[in-house]
Amino acid sequence: MHDTLPAGSEVPHTWSQSDRFVPRSFVRPLQRFMDTEASGAIFMLVAAIAALVWANSPWWHAQETLWETDLSIHLGGLAHIDLTLVEWINDALMAIFFFVVGLEIKRELVHGELRDPRKAALPAIGALGGMIVPAAVYLLFNSGGDGSHGWGIPMATDIAFAVAVVALVGPRIPSAAKVFLLTLAIADDIGAIIVIAIFYTDDLSFGWLAISFATVIGLHVSKRLRIRSLPVYIVLGLFLWFAVHESGVHATLAGVALGLLTPAWSFFDPRRFGDNARALVEAADDEMDDGVLTQTEYELNQSRLEDLSRLVVESQSPLERLEHALQGYVAFLIVPLFAFSNAGVRLTSEALDGIATDKVVLGVALGLLAGKTVGVFGATLLGDKLGIGSLPEGVTYRHVLGLAVTSGIGFTVALFVASLAFEGEPMLTDSAKIGILAGSLIAGIAGYTILKTSPALPGATESGGNETTSPLSSGSSA
Repeated sequence: MHDTLPAGSEVPHTWSQSDRFVPRSFVRPLQRFMDTEASGAIFMLVAAIAALVWANSPWWHAQETLWETDLSIHLGGLAHIDLTLVEWINDALMAIFFFVVGLEIKRELVHGELRDPRKAALPAIGALGGMIVPAAVYLLFNSGGDGSHGWGIPMATDIAFAVAVVALVGPRIPSAAKVFLLTLAIADDIGAIIVIAIFYTDDLSFGWLAISFATVIGLHVSKRLRIRSLPVYIVLGLFLWFAVHESGVHATLAGVALGLLTPAWSFFDPRRFGDNARALVEAADDEMDDGVLTQTEYELNQSRLEDLSRLVVESQSPLERLEHALQGYVAFLIVPLFAFSNAGVRLTSEALDGIATDKVVLGVALGLLAGKTVGVFGATLLGDKLGIGSLPEGVTYRHVLGLAVTSGIGFTVALFVASLAFEGEPMLTDSAKIGILAGSLIAGIAGYTILKTSPALPGATESGGNETTSPLSSGSSA
């Protein structure tokens, strides 16, 4: 059977890209919003506010009941996992968050700013100062007290919120300053992961730890053998999560390990993509130049389309494909759900009356606000003066000060560390949450003000806030 191809036919649009009323008026504007740098942070902020409102409503008991619901998984006599709903979010879903963090770290180490030691030196030094000084500030208030174990809480920078603040400032600050902030945040992520692994780990089971290392070796061998079947890695990844969970090390670190193991180079040489794609397209054109499509030609065309699709996929690295696939779920589902389940704190009159003297609140809030500012700015200044690194072109100390203050926005990982540090101690956990919220809010406002009042760059226009999301800004909040 022969079909005549319609002359001048166009590839039809999907429903969301059509000119119908609903896609034009609602769907595409929402898609454009979700592509902005601030969108992930806004979703997270809305979730945190909703959690606070619920926690201080007449129905606050329902919040506690919901998150403390037990959910168990039994696989015969082989495996038994008994966690509450909030623990499933913190231990399992946040493992996906940390997997994306691991992907971002791997990308920056292989392709980004961390690949060049000279360029990475200054933001890395700034990140180190931004971890040490906040911890020291916290311990000034809490050393030897009940809350002393929470020193790691003010050490982390929330990438999503920090990038959102910079995006709202617009083109008044150079793009190099944004890259500096992202590099600093990635180095900060590495430090936070090390702190969690070493200092916030339960009693170790060396048997399960050995099994975890064996699984990592199995994943590495599978990668070296160029096994590309996704189900193989999903099964090994799930088993690694379970083994790490049983070992006593926090299970989210399994996600980091998987991210760092993901290949950052494509299996197919991208330099050959053009020639191979062109050959497939030209072969299809040669067979169809008479304008008639036979059944045989149709089947050959389908085969070439499959080859072309496989060529497109294999010319991208697994890291890029996974990061792109997971970013939306992490930014708009996992992190907001984490905020919704962890940010709720009852602001009773008793709790508010004691804020000014609560050492945990003061340690966290001042650690984020003053500790991050002094640590990041001071270490960056010292590194620049000593010649260890140099500020990017166009970046001034005013910009560095604004970025240092902005890095005091510690939300996602700060809440996460608080849940680890004060597990089973709700009073201390609530104090830490109040400190995180207060310190982050003030840091965000102060950082925005400093950056917004910086001298405008030559030719800059005040139309910021609509830049597309970088891989770092939407998928991660560490």
